[in-house]
Amino acid sequence: MQNKQEVRRGEEDEGHDEEEGNNNKNKESSAPLLALNHVSRLCRDVKKSIEFYTKVLGFVLIERPQVLDFEGAWLFNYGVGIHLVQSDQEDRLPNDTQDLDPQDNHISFQCEDMEDMKRKLKEMNVKYKKRTLETEDGKAMDQLFFNDPDGFMVEICNCENLKLVPAGSLGKIKLPIDRHTPPVDTNHQNHHNNNQ
Repeated sequence: MQNKQEVRRGEEDEGHDEEEGNNNKNKESSAPLLALNHVSRLCRDVKKSIEFYTKVLGFVLIERPQVLDFEGAWLFNYGVGIHLVQSDQEDRLPNDTQDLDPQDNHISFQCEDMEDMKRKLKEMNVKYKKRTLETEDGKAMDQLFFNDPDGFMVEICNCENLKLVPAGSLGKIKLPIDRHTPPVDTNHQNHHNNNQ
């Protein structure tokens, strides 16, 4: 028999199970996470944002679950999704779409060819700010900052040149190299590409 307090599929769960919490007190405090799944972005115009993320950054438009009954789009590539949501509230979007402050909120993508990315941004007439930082061990970290059509900042970098060193004794870095989340229907993708 189903417990009345059990959360059914599609409903939100705002509480926690005290019994489960007590059983896990002695376990290491590590969340069972695998990888970044998606970043959600509000949009003034979903179609313009789709064009930006597909043409400038190479994301692929994918099908959304039909249960999502609001205007938006899902994009995916490089192991991460971008979920676009149409906004009808201007005050929830950035005011200054031209400001490029590297210390402001942004999402960042690793790049294998920074010069090629600069060329692409110039071709697409995307205003950007370039910054090169030298680390303590003499390695150069190149960064390109620019805004999407709604003023959300994006960074392109070669930060992979930097070794990740945990800053303390707590926490273990997980690298999910044995799986791809979410799964990609490559047969559908190849079939679709062959028909174009």
